[in-house]
Amino acid sequence: MTEKDCCRFKETARDAALQKSLQNRLNRIMGQLKGIQTMVEENRYCGDILIQVAAAEKALQSFGYLVLQDHMETCVADGIRRGDAEVLEEAIELVKKLK
Repeated sequence: MTEKDCCRFKETARDAALQKSLQNRLNRIMGQLKGIQTMVEENRYCGDILIQVAAAEKALQSFGYLVLQDHMETCVADGIRRGDAEVLEEAIELVKKLK
């Protein structure tokens, strides 16, 4: 992994309300995953497990879109204002990875 691929710390702190909302969503997703784990341990019906997997995937994708929106509105916008052309390339790659 190169330095460019490594996670970075955000220069601007997230809004407290967004931070709380993201944490709450993440906690629900973790609860969904724990529920799926329990279903597998209990040898539950495959169809029921798959329905829960689909719900968890949708919740995780929604979470990712919220983080992406925040990233675009803050980090990317700030980078553009500073004249950082690479920030657009990075944003495009992030969108490709998220879909």
